[in-house]
Amino acid sequence: MYRFIQEQSQYFPVLVLCQTLEVNRSGYYEWLKPTATSSTKDTDSVRIKVDNTQQIKDLFGLHQRRYGSRRLVSEMKDRGVKISRDFVRRVLVENQLRPIQPRSFVPRTTDSRHTMGYSPNLLLDRPRPTGPNQVWVSDITYIPLANGKWLYLAVWLDLWSRRVVGWCLADHMRDELVITALRRALLGRQPANGLILHSDRGSQYASKDFSKLLAGKHLRSMSRAGECYDNATAESFWSRLKAEVLELGVFLSLDDARAEIGDYIDNYYNVVRKHSSLQYCSPVQFESKHISQN
Repeated sequence: MYRFIQEQSQYFPVLVLCQTLEVNRSGYYEWLKPTATSSTKDTDSVRIKVDNTQQIKDLFGLHQRRYGSRRLVSEMKDRGVKISRDFVRRVLVENQLRPIQPRSFVPRTTDSRHTMGYSPNLLLDRPRPTGPNQVWVSDITYIPLANGKWLYLAVWLDLWSRRVVGWCLADHMRDELVITALRRALLGRQPANGLILHSDRGSQYASKDFSKLLAGKHLRSMSRAGECYDNATAESFWSRLKAEVLELGVFLSLDDARAEIGDYIDNYYNVVRKHSSLQYCSPVQFESKHISQN
């Protein structure tokens, strides 16, 4: 009926048509509104798209190119914005925003030619940890300096939450490197007896001073000979750290490296950075959820 009135309104007044057909004029004029409403909706849609695009660009910059489409989708969801991964990909491509891609890591084989003995791999055929402070894993990596020399970084990660629970950076690779990192972890976490401490077969983890620190309270575990992937979690952490912290080159000094690496581990990796294996939570968020649910 309304459409007929619209078609005939070029020949007869709307008032006459409505009276003749016994149609309410206000209803007819209300029917005419969808065209304007559609335009408004289109305008709102464009505004929302522009706003979402800007938020994605801001987040990409905030995380210093460390987030790809999956983590950006999760971050937008945390802000109350549901958005598709395809949309995020388009924004990145159209704005030439390329996230950092870690190189495929090839785990190095530790020089384990020592005579201090080895511990068995206690993680074989063992279920994944179900809570914090059940299994910690450790490794050492090299950090380059501008003068051509090297620094050495040791970390201990909680295998359950991927959180770095202790770390130490020094200009040497002696036993105290991993021992200092472990002391810090034990002091900060206060784990119960029975914690498994897993590492490669390096001499630092077989030393007398390291064994003394365990004091019979915790269990030592080592990767099998030649099986680098037995410690893949720690190796994967190195891959990510070097891609996200060392992409632009080398450090000027020990103090420079300690400040930047410390900021990355303590204020970004542990607290902010989302992990796909942790349901897109940071290690600290993941642990906090566990505590609140128990």
